[in-house]
Amino acid sequence: MLKISEESLNLLNQCEELCQNEFKKIDKICEQNTLKVLQSFQKNNISEAHFSSTTGYGYNDIGRDTIEQVFSDVLGAEDALVRTQFISGSHALNVCFFALLRPNDLLLSITGKPYDTLDEVIGLKENASSLKSFGINYDQIDLIDNDFDYDEIKRYLLTNKVKVIEIQRSKGYSTRKSITIDKVRKVISFIKEIDSHVIIMVDNCYCEFVTTEEPTAVGADIMVGSLIKNLGGGIAPNGAYIAGRHDLVELCAERLTLPGEGREVGPTLGINKQLLQGLYFAPSVVSSALKTAILTSLAMQRLGYEVEPLYNDKRADIVQNIIFNDPNKLIAFTTGIQHGSAIDSNAIIEPSAMPGYDDKIIMASGSFTQGSSIELSCDGPLRSPYIAYLQGSLTYPYGKLGVARAIDELQKNNQHEY
Repeated sequence: MLKISEESLNLLNQCEELCQNEFKKIDKICEQNTLKVLQSFQKNNISEAHFSSTTGYGYNDIGRDTIEQVFSDVLGAEDALVRTQFISGSHALNVCFFALLRPNDLLLSITGKPYDTLDEVIGLKENASSLKSFGINYDQIDLIDNDFDYDEIKRYLLTNKVKVIEIQRSKGYSTRKSITIDKVRKVISFIKEIDSHVIIMVDNCYCEFVTTEEPTAVGADIMVGSLIKNLGGGIAPNGAYIAGRHDLVELCAERLTLPGEGREVGPTLGINKQLLQGLYFAPSVVSSALKTAILTSLAMQRLGYEVEPLYNDKRADIVQNIIFNDPNKLIAFTTGIQHGSAIDSNAIIEPSAMPGYDDKIIMASGSFTQGSSIELSCDGPLRSPYIAYLQGSLTYPYGKLGVARAIDELQKNNQHEY
């Protein structure tokens, strides 16, 4: 049974009072995004008929086709591909890369090295199925002071023919800051003035509904995200989306399934209602996740830990970093999140090897859906400076209680040091 100390709750209650102005900003964003979703549901006349299911090939699935129209409306895109055949956000990124790039093409990341799970996709780590093995070239430009290196981007585009530019908004397991939508807008405008033909692709995982605009609404050609993160609202059991220009989305559909059939196939197997409900709740769920992150940031800072972002910083995603500089403290805090969860609260978590990662990972995810990052979760690689990456919470009260339990576990670890 969940036990939380009075000291931890008092700390969080005090921090909660100081966070009210930030919470009000989040509420306003939530209201605007809720309006977007509701307007799209009504525009597309969503009804019980759209909850219908298909099997086999999935021909003529009106629910699936309408859901994709709803997503494109909400995201400010020409088109969208929303499928449970995507296993993860990384899978959707992989599909997008292979759909848009051909042998001898050049992929350029302008946010440094992408997330660890893409190392073997790109070919940074040898794999016979990587982009590199198909003769697709890759290069990257690192950020400078958490912003784009505009001079180097201009120089590179003037001296190289780049097919696709990739922007990863969330920080992944790096120490940099996540990329705000304002920075995305500015760099897209800058790039298009130099080369209007280059395809700008944005990895938007963890960032949807954090603000009122998405990358495709500010000029990105295509973007990708997971449905067990923000837009799934904790209800979608799996899947991902690709949204953007119609011609590019069509290429991705034919890569996901097969040329000549593309988006016309793909059974929904009874999942349409969950996808629609997930999107319906997503603005509120993201709001809860952001409030949980803000509260955590201030509380952990008051306990003497370095945090990023600060509680009153402008946010780009739902991720909150706590820098422990100590593996035992990272493990203790993460263990507390697990013990403060509704599912598998008695599980003993340990650092372990995971597919796609070089370092051992400690991960707390007491979630209804395996690996769901929009539910309260916390993870981090066992490497210096030993950062905990906290994200999610389906409701703010559950998030607050989970963080209180994590603080208790951390304080217990600190006492054992003496």
